[in-house]
Amino acid sequence: MHWDLNLKTPLADFGKEELNKLENGPLDGSLLKAQFADGSFQELEWAAEQAAKSHGIYLEFNRDKKGRDKDWMYMLRITIPGGGPLKASQWEILDQIAKDYTADQDGHPSLRLTTRQNVQFHWLKKAVVPDVVRRVADSGFFALNGCGDNVRNVMGCPLSRVTGAYNAHQHAEHFGHYFQLPLEPHLKIFGIDPKLAPRTEGAQFDYGPGLLNRKFKIAFAAAHPDPETGIWVPDNCVECRTNDIGVAPILSGNKVQGFQVYVGGGQGEKNGRQTISTLGTPLGSISEANLEKGLDAIVKVHQEWGDRQNRVWARLKFVIKQQGVDWFHDRVRERVGSIFEAPIPDHDPGERHLHHGWIPQSEQGHWSYGMFVENGRITDRTPTPFRTMVRELLHTYEAELMITGNQDLVFSNLKEDQRASFDADLKRFGYGSTNGNDYSTLRKRAVACVGLPTCRLSYTDSERFLPVLIDELDQRGFGEMTETIGISGCERQCSRPSTKSIAWVGNGKDRYQLRLFGDDNARHQGRFLTDSEGNPFFNRVLRDRVADVIEVLFTFYQANSQDGEDMGTFHRRLGMEAIVTHLAQHPQLEDLIKKKKSATAS
Repeated sequence: MHWDLNLKTPLADFGKEELNKLENGPLDGSLLKAQFADGSFQELEWAAEQAAKSHGIYLEFNRDKKGRDKDWMYMLRITIPGGGPLKASQWEILDQIAKDYTADQDGHPSLRLTTRQNVQFHWLKKAVVPDVVRRVADSGFFALNGCGDNVRNVMGCPLSRVTGAYNAHQHAEHFGHYFQLPLEPHLKIFGIDPKLAPRTEGAQFDYGPGLLNRKFKIAFAAAHPDPETGIWVPDNCVECRTNDIGVAPILSGNKVQGFQVYVGGGQGEKNGRQTISTLGTPLGSISEANLEKGLDAIVKVHQEWGDRQNRVWARLKFVIKQQGVDWFHDRVRERVGSIFEAPIPDHDPGERHLHHGWIPQSEQGHWSYGMFVENGRITDRTPTPFRTMVRELLHTYEAELMITGNQDLVFSNLKEDQRASFDADLKRFGYGSTNGNDYSTLRKRAVACVGLPTCRLSYTDSERFLPVLIDELDQRGFGEMTETIGISGCERQCSRPSTKSIAWVGNGKDRYQLRLFGDDNARHQGRFLTDSEGNPFFNRVLRDRVADVIEVLFTFYQANSQDGEDMGTFHRRLGMEAIVTHLAQHPQLEDLIKKKKSATAS
């Protein structure tokens, strides 16, 4: 692919979003404040809607409701660098907000954990949004940087702060502060007590009036001591190469001797436009002393050179793909000199650890417990009252809470003599089972974005569909498969499905496109299938046939994989043609092939 990027875009070519930032000042907030004060309409005017995003606010509407008049509502996303930690008192504030304001159309309040270690509130009405923003600030966290053209929530392995190896979480916190937007306008717009603002120490990134070209994502991979050998093992639970900047430690035994920096990752695409999902390219290795200077320079180079006319191509990945990483490295060097050494070509950020179950901390006699949260949705429903359970566990055990990049929770600082009672309480709340059976491996590894009915961009269900799909696959005998199924309601792919064994990307109501060749550890980028003539293959599979396609893929893999070969490796070894041929010729999918041929002929 080639993109005719308007690099270093002249002001005369700026797109409407860029001009809006300059004309209305996304951070001074006079327009935004007036719009939220006006109760005569429930949506926001376009200019105000754009400004709201940097403050963590998305305008949405209930996609399940039919008719011309939209049921407008809002989503608020809280920025939590590295996923925490949250004390019981902080979580209680967020939980109470959920109880007061987030009841869905069935009356269930909830909090939603995300794949960027955020917390989201859905189903908010316009009149309560300013109050919710203020109450969030009481927790010590803010909605600033939750969305918008700025550095989003900086990710870092949550467990790394307690395992005694490289503390990626500490870097996530530092750079979350460094790249935070100016806080004062946020406080002023929403009437937040200035005393709640944290003490600012050290330099911060200078965004300027135009902010960044688009959203910008940063993640830090980690390392942990092997429980048997004590040797540090890399951990890529944050899938660092899916970010604009991914940082992975370079290990020498039990020591970090520097960092490999990747640039230009990103999973979002846009139907009908030349866009890509891709993993980051190695830019170089760098010392810890130069890390802040290096990351600052990368963001500034993109801020200067990235396309501000064609918003769909404004992400860093398009600059890297078109101009090349060597060109980009030269632009960085012009700013900060030769602080990046040559990258390590075969450097591996590690496997995607899920951090489930009991994990020893570095402090003797202390433990963390990783809790699987299906699709990140924390609500009180049968069989497990999750909201009540999390709140009570935090108070009972005085633990700290962390959010993982896989939409799960980690309870930290539990003592050895508390483990038995903690396990008993989990069982008392019904945690660990569904449909009368223990959570299957397949269920605990699966991931989905929010999708319908609240996501304004989504074409179809993802969060609501995935549990139903896993139920069906469990019943068919595939529950203990160690592969990962990812579902996204649209091609923006917030759940990062295309780095998983099997990806389903929504492209119409109850229709999904199959994507393969990724793996469970974000080492490889998945691709859509094409036939021998380059035509899309299985790009509109109906919801009720998705399980059939997965069954054929699973049985093909079970019958033909080599020892120790995961599904992604198996698919890459066979190649596109062999997989498409097998699917096209399988009798269980014969009717899908006939429908495809019929649609093509018409």
